[in-house]
Amino acid sequence: MRDQAAVKGMQRAELARQTGSNLETVRYYEKVGLLPEPPRSASGYRTYDTTHERRLRFVLRARELGFSLDEIRTLLRLVDERDQPCAEARVVAATHLQDVRMKIADLKRMERVLKTVVAQCGDGTLPECPLIEALFSKASHVHVRT
Repeated sequence: MRDQAAVKGMQRAELARQTGSNLETVRYYEKVGLLPEPPRSASGYRTYDTTHERRLRFVLRARELGFSLDEIRTLLRLVDERDQPCAEARVVAATHLQDVRMKIADLKRMERVLKTVVAQCGDGTLPECPLIEALFSKASHVHVRT
């Protein structure tokens, strides 16, 4: 049975408001299984408690940090099991950090290419657009991994 202190009895709109999210976000995270389905009141309304709020804040913060839904599922499993060592969470975070660093490198490469192309455009009065020509080009310096 739930601890009575943990029960708030919020409806979805209040949960969304409390966490700075919106109704569709709450609904989506329930649908994909990141939030457990809440119990319903006698009148049929979903009633969320502080456990739901805490979990939703966790998911929202993880998304802000760029974790994928699968990575968040893994982290939540570690939260739920509680007997798992921090080492497993560290592996998820280290892998994500590596992905973030690769994205940063890609963004820096994109910045260099765009900076060069914008500079080549000058005042924009050239008869042929360097940006459009660069996008048609097969040159490796224009290719950016996504």
